[in-house]
Amino acid sequence: MNMYENYYALIMAGGGGTRLWPLSRKHRPKQILSLVDEDSMFKISVDRLAPLFPLERVFVVTGQNMVDDLKAQVPDLPDENFIIEPFGQDTGPAVGFGIMHIQERDPNAIVAVLTADHHIANPERFREVLKAAYEAASQDYIVTLGISPTFPATGFGYIERGELIGEMNGFEVYHSERFREKPNVETAIEFLARGCFSWNAGMFIWKAERALQEFKQQRPKTYQHLTAIQAAIGTPEYDRVLKNHWPHVEKLPVDIAVMENAHQVAVIPVDIGWSDIGSWSSLYDALCEDEEQHSNVHRTTNGEVFTVDSEGMLVITERTVVTLGTQNLVIVDTDDVVFVCDRTQAQNVRKIIRILQENGRDDLL
Repeated sequence: MNMYENYYALIMAGGGGTRLWPLSRKHRPKQILSLVDEDSMFKISVDRLAPLFPLERVFVVTGQNMVDDLKAQVPDLPDENFIIEPFGQDTGPAVGFGIMHIQERDPNAIVAVLTADHHIANPERFREVLKAAYEAASQDYIVTLGISPTFPATGFGYIERGELIGEMNGFEVYHSERFREKPNVETAIEFLARGCFSWNAGMFIWKAERALQEFKQQRPKTYQHLTAIQAAIGTPEYDRVLKNHWPHVEKLPVDIAVMENAHQVAVIPVDIGWSDIGSWSSLYDALCEDEEQHSNVHRTTNGEVFTVDSEGMLVITERTVVTLGTQNLVIVDTDDVVFVCDRTQAQNVRKIIRILQENGRDDLL
């Protein structure tokens, strides 16, 4: 008997990734883009799991508009492993929806909820900490991976850890005291000084049965609709039942839906070279991992990039771009938009999205 035979992965692959506009669009979200490597973020997310278990135990939650693009990235992933939402209802219902499909396949499943668009520089260590998380989850813990913070980030939620539970697969596993929302700078500095906080990367490992029990206790309305959908899986009524019930689930992120008030939650602090690639600034940092500070970074398909007397530049282009005497800029050149911003403003791309919407330019989104 393979010790991993009940281990599954559920990859969340919906969302639009507007913070990397204009490269990432509604029809071309960041999970199908090649940002840090030659392969797409989604393909890398699937491939890094391959040493743990076969593709048959990797499932993907996404929207109908994304299925063909995702299948093209990983053609060997079974068609039936794509779990299709009628439309987005945030990560809470998506997680419950995906887990109930896996539970139908294997009632004893232990599921790692992962993302399709995060960068992990150390995949070997990631796999090792996943083994520890699966082990803890097999003891009925809900496990979250806590990323060791490297700076006082205000763009991530935090997890406060309590007493040590024990060591599993070489990693220390702690009781989770509580989840904290994205802090201001002063609070983030305090979190780092206290030394018992980790970034919440949104990766959770739990028994399928335990996860759905949390939905039942905390979100009974959503659970009622999910169980109605689950009862129809594999029947001719599935599409009709899904269409009738999906609009009525509660649209909430999984942290708020179940994690913040769940019992027996464990956290494993770990450094795996993680980044959510949630902004042009974080992409620059990921691409600069092996470079000197203030390096110029560029990705191009056809042209060349010349950065003369320039530093800290991120240039993504399909044609030749030349800069002279510039510092810390993001330049993104696509077939219909040229975008330029200071890297310190990279978190504010949503302002551009709002302005384009207000001016009726949905064609650029």
